[in-house]
Amino acid sequence: MILITGAAGYIGSHTAINFLNNGYEVVVFDNLENGHIQTVNALKKIGNVHFVQGDLRNISDIESVFEKYKIDAVIHFAAFALVGESVENPAKYYRNNVFGTMNLLDIMVKYDVKKIVFSSTCATYGEPKYTPIDENHPQNPINPYGNSKLCVEYMLKDYDVAYGLKSIRLRYFNVAGCDEEARVGEWHEPETHLVPNILKSTFGNGKKFKIFGNDYDTVDGTCIRDYVNVEDLAEAHRLAYKYLCDNNESNVFNLGTEQGDSVKQVFDTCEKVLNRKIDVEIVERRPGDPAKLYANASKAKQILGWSPKRTLENSIQSAYKWECNLDNFKNNV
Repeated sequence: MILITGAAGYIGSHTAINFLNNGYEVVVFDNLENGHIQTVNALKKIGNVHFVQGDLRNISDIESVFEKYKIDAVIHFAAFALVGESVENPAKYYRNNVFGTMNLLDIMVKYDVKKIVFSSTCATYGEPKYTPIDENHPQNPINPYGNSKLCVEYMLKDYDVAYGLKSIRLRYFNVAGCDEEARVGEWHEPETHLVPNILKSTFGNGKKFKIFGNDYDTVDGTCIRDYVNVEDLAEAHRLAYKYLCDNNESNVFNLGTEQGDSVKQVFDTCEKVLNRKIDVEIVERRPGDPAKLYANASKAKQILGWSPKRTLENSIQSAYKWECNLDNFKNNV
């Protein structure tokens, strides 16, 4: 039985579907602060899902799961992930992302559960010293969100040495797309991700999409990022769990497409998928945005046997299908 924390959220729910489709029984643990009960209900229609509403900051909530279910491994997503908010309220991020994870690890050790796949981030690298970024790139986060994820990475290394708890840390880059059948998808409030915000600007709500800066040293002057499809990302988490089962050793992997797409290229692909022009406004750069940020994911390909199968166009097609369905989904309690 697989415990997935944060599985009522975006990436966690897609990973839950991947495990369910491969015959696993899943326990969803989520406080529903950013996740949604509608997502849990959708997962229950797909496979054998148990739902526990609880909070990592309350250790008794976690212990109740391990008392009730025979957990074999944990896939850990539950975290706050807004960079700007982390700067304004770092205590919230350290309390949940770090202290909450420590609670989880302590209960895992107590119940002799020694396998965890951790959702880390390229934000642990900070400003890139070179691209593509490999796993040996220095880790110098520039915001509390990245710091909180790096704290957990260090914690996992120490828990391995002291308690034999084996972990895979997956550092991924930008995520895009949704379940191709639109059963679950991306639902953030507020929404901060590029693709859904471009698509939302086409729904007649008066919002005009903004491009922050067009004078970067890139092919078209806009920032370049690495957009990996969420279903490909979900597959990587299952392969990481399989690696833990087969090798019983900790490791770290970057996940990305190994090629960057500029903001304008993403925008142009959205126009192609929708077959329409989209209003856009060029505004000033945001502070701290590097010109280029994309992964070297060759290690994941060689060791996990993982490679992304879906294109940026595939991601945008599935994301648009989901956006068209989102209002109905919200009402399906």
